Amino acid sequence: MGNVKKIAVLTSGGDAPGMNACVRAVVRTAIYDGIAVFGIYSGYEGLINGEIMPLHRRSVSNIIQKGGTFLKTSRSESFMHAAGRKRAADMLREWEIDGLVVIGGDGSFHGAHALYQEQNIQIVGLPGTIDNDIYGTDLTIGYDTAVTTALDSIDKIRDTAASHDRLFIVEVMGRRSGFIALEVGICGGAEEILVPESQLSLEDLGNLIKTWASAGKTSSLIVIAEGDELGNAHEIAEKLQKKYHTLCHVCVLGHTQRGGSPSATDRMLASRLGYHAVKALENGKTDIMVGWANNAVSFIPLPETWEKKKPLDEELQIIYRILSS
Repeated sequence: MGNVKKIAVLTSGGDAPGMNACVRAVVRTAIYDGIAVFGIYSGYEGLINGEIMPLHRRSVSNIIQKGGTFLKTSRSESFMHAAGRKRAADMLREWEIDGLVVIGGDGSFHGAHALYQEQNIQIVGLPGTIDNDIYGTDLTIGYDTAVTTALDSIDKIRDTAASHDRLFIVEVMGRRSGFIALEVGICGGAEEILVPESQLSLEDLGNLIKTWASAGKTSSLIVIAEGDELGNAHEIAEKLQKKYHTLCHVCVLGHTQRGGSPSATDRMLASRLGYHAVKALENGKTDIMVGWANNAVSFIPLPETWEKKKPLDEELQIIYRILSS
């Protein structure tokens, strides 16, 4: 199995359902292969501060179904600087840790890559983010659960919209990507979906609302990703009220999308990727992300995960336009 004797795992950035399942897979795969494994608490900040504890099979019992991350997570200002990263590397060397598994998103991968480049620490990243916006993997850990959570709320909002003949604007997460908004919008039967990847003017949106009214539609639902260029849900509602005298009711789903028990899809993805992360370290792979693409494991150089843009599914965009008409 190579020279790997000790590895560590941490979760970084925003929490995502399935992170616990992923840590569990890393821990149990490593132990099965005779590798000692350590948990780093509170992300990169915890690594700098030496918050490191040995993990055993029982350490990860009964966590696969739990949301969040029992290792905790945080954003580290210190780790953004070379001095902080050196302190983190020194801490790993002090514990004689051979490799590090980082579960997180874009920002976490930037930090992991810098740690490898500057300190030659063997690193494997795993995509843990509800946004599903990381290049090189079809799904990210937490995305499926976030969509399911958001859809459950939208179904309930639809009931109220229909009962009171109201127009609702529902804001979902997605600062730079519209993956959640697009899938939730299609599955929730939204009349319009606004995402950062495509532009719709306020005039076009106003005209669409007029068209719905003239067609006899008494209730409507607009789903918007929080990073859309027109603004957030409250800003768009205010603009529509001011320019078109259209009353919009706003619901921002917010952090409810991050929590909750992970879906079967997220548990399976997390378990698979956690297993392959350990195998990658054992085989000498480093500075990579382990993903899942085209129904197979993928190994992507960390810089590619942010240098290349993951596109929205073009077919789904066509489908939603047809089905919402």
